[in-house]
Amino acid sequence: MKRIGLLGGTFDPPHIGHLLLAQEAIHCADLDEVWFVPVGIPPHKEREEIASNDDRLAMIKRAIKGKETLFNICTIELEREGKSYTIDTVRTLTKKHPDVRFFFIIGGDMVKSLPTWKGIDELLATVTFIGFKRPGVLLDSPYQDQLMLVEGPEVNVSSTMIRERMTEGKPISYLLPLDVERYIYEKGLYKTNESRKSPSVSKTSSN
Repeated sequence: MKRIGLLGGTFDPPHIGHLLLAQEAIHCADLDEVWFVPVGIPPHKEREEIASNDDRLAMIKRAIKGKETLFNICTIELEREGKSYTIDTVRTLTKKHPDVRFFFIIGGDMVKSLPTWKGIDELLATVTFIGFKRPGVLLDSPYQDQLMLVEGPEVNVSSTMIRERMTEGKPISYLLPLDVERYIYEKGLYKTNESRKSPSVSKTSSN
């Protein structure tokens, strides 16, 4: 049976933290693939607060370029109207792919919020949750015994941080893949400062 990890998020924008999480999940849970699942409208956000579906999808494609044998994109939530709930996605995917064992990848902060998730008991019975936690940090959750808890690389990067740095005119290089950074500048996302140039690969001259 194929083992596939689901990594949901707004990916607004996708960054190195997302990629490291996906890579570590493949290693720790012996996954065949990780599917990035960009949400349409998260339950806690409004449509105008996030970049367009097309822009986020384009950035994810650039982020996983060259790793398509391990990373893929599932657009099921972008195609669904209204708010996006994990339980609806899992129900659809397990019905569509009965020969796949699904794992759902979450960070330590989301482990604590699991009691508030819609249909959490059904989710726990249907998929295996992989919960990443910071080294040495104890997680307090009534569901922690039902999760696969692993210590992953600690990367203090978030999409919010990147967007804030953009609006403040600060550099974002090395926080996300170069192709994603270029796309952000080319499309003028996140109120980018037009006076700043899009990053480019510097040319080295031979002596």
